[in-house]
Amino acid sequence: MNVALLIGRGGSTGLPGKNVRRLLGRPMMDYPILAAQNSRIDRVYLSTDDDAIARNGAEKGCELIERPAELATKEALSEDAFRHGYREIVSRLGEEPRYVVLLFCNGVTITPGLIDQGFDFLDTHPEFDSAVTVSKYNMWSPLRARKIEEGRVRPFVPIESFENATCDRDSQGDAWFVDCSAFVVRPRCFDYENLGEAPFRWIGQQVHPLEQWGGLDIDLGYQVGQAEYWLREHGFSETRTPYDARTRVSYPGSPTLSA
Repeated sequence: MNVALLIGRGGSTGLPGKNVRRLLGRPMMDYPILAAQNSRIDRVYLSTDDDAIARNGAEKGCELIERPAELATKEALSEDAFRHGYREIVSRLGEEPRYVVLLFCNGVTITPGLIDQGFDFLDTHPEFDSAVTVSKYNMWSPLRARKIEEGRVRPFVPIESFENATCDRDSQGDAWFVDCSAFVVRPRCFDYENLGEAPFRWIGQQVHPLEQWGGLDIDLGYQVGQAEYWLREHGFSETRTPYDARTRVSYPGSPTLSA
């Protein structure tokens, strides 16, 4: 059995109410739910402390997990919420699932195809721990990163760490970032003490890339425009989704459309 574990808490300060904020007319959290429901995932679980998030998730077919208060603070780590949710899933199922797809309520840039690619790769590569979505952001190459010390702009990473450093943003090759859209992991990945590595302790050590473009998890208002652009480019609008012919989710007030 393949399961999805979606996490989202209330109390966001960067973008208040972000997880149920409307994006192209739908709560933001609906996008990872739709992707999960239209992939080869059998059950979707939602871990949250927030009534509005829980209510919307239940309406869309998610099985709810109550997120403990100590795991729902601004300081709480996603890795702890994921492991709590995973252990609850195992308790309910009475066995370990084959794969767990870890999702964020504010991670809208995910497709069923990418999730299924993760399943297919792990099926044929047992030595890999996980498959995760990555996006290329050469404009954010570590070469360009800076920090401010004593009122001066200084390199974040020592320049000598790079070869042939120039102002060309591509001079060090492509810069791929884990974009937090989806993590397809084996149950062994929750053994953080033996497999976990910062900052994403839930993906193990042998990690396969699921390449896409423009992926992100939304934490600030200016990111909403990028996410909307990505959604439109992937077939979403205010009145339809790419899944309309087979979707398990309907939206009040939206017309019934054929593919």
